[in-house]
Amino acid sequence: MGGSGSKSKVFWPFSGSASVGDPTKEGNEQSMTRVRSFPGATPFVLIRRSSMFFDEDGDLAHEFYEETIVTKNGRKRAKLKRIQKNLTPQGIIKLDHPCIHVDFPVVLCEA
Repeated sequence: MGGSGSKSKVFWPFSGSASVGDPTKEGNEQSMTRVRSFPGATPFVLIRRSSMFFDEDGDLAHEFYEETIVTKNGRKRAKLKRIQKNLTPQGIIKLDHPCIHVDFPVVLCEA
């Protein structure tokens, strides 16, 4: 049971101040970039762009289809045709529960 960990200071890129592992004192350029990129930012995602659309009637769905009747060799057959015109995107929606951002640079759980 030995410790084979690094002796370097822990750096938290999402904190407002760089008090734990001050990158200006260490001279670590990558850490300095992270501090500038995420000043006061949070690792949680609170809003996202929706992938759903509104149609002309105000219905909300991912895809819309219209049933059409096709006559082939004297036989009537129902076929679904995808509607792609006159659709309005839902836009930005607020998430019920915050999610963790994809670029979160810290390991949350180690098995």
